Amino acid sequence: MTEEPNTTSPTADPAVSVVGPGEGEMIVLGTTRMRVLEDGSTTGHRLGIAESVIAPHTPGPPQHRHARHDEGFYIVSGTVRFTVGEKHYDATAGTLVMVPPGAPHTFANVTDQPAVMLSTFTPDLYVQYFRDLQEMFAGDQVLTPQANIQVMSRYATDPAGDFAQTRDGRES
Repeated sequence: MTEEPNTTSPTADPAVSVVGPGEGEMIVLGTTRMRVLEDGSTTGHRLGIAESVIAPHTPGPPQHRHARHDEGFYIVSGTVRFTVGEKHYDATAGTLVMVPPGAPHTFANVTDQPAVMLSTFTPDLYVQYFRDLQEMFAGDQVLTPQANIQVMSRYATDPAGDFAQTRDGRES
C-alpha cells in the first residue's frame, strides 16, 4: 500500500514534540520541582503540560479560581490533598482531578512522602505563571500568599475561600 502525500497543506507536516526522561524546562519553586513537558509552543497554545514533584509537607498556593483555563491533575505517585471550597480530597496515585474555570481550589502534600503529579492547562496560560514564580524565588523575594495572588492576577486568576482578599492583602 502506498502512503498518500499530505494534500491539506503546501508545507511540511507539523513538527512532533518528544520530551524524554530528564528533558524539558525545569522550574524550581522552593521544595517543588516542575518539569514543563509542553509549554504550548507545539499545540498552538491550546495545551500546557507539566510534571511536578512535591516534597513532603509542602503547602500549595492560596485557594484560587481561574477565569480562562481548565486545570487537570493526574497523581502519578504519593498523595496530594486538594481543597475545593471547604471540602478536602486526598487524591492517591491513579486519581485525576479536573478543575474547570471558576472552581475554587488548591492542593498540598500533607504527607511524609513526596508526591508526583502531571498537570494540564488548557489553554497553556498558566505555564508562564510558574516561570514568574521561579523568578521571584531567584530574586530572593518571599513568596507570601499576597505575593502569589498578585502574580496569579496576571493570568486571569483570583483568590477564593480564606484567601479572598484584595490584591494588596487586606480582607475584602
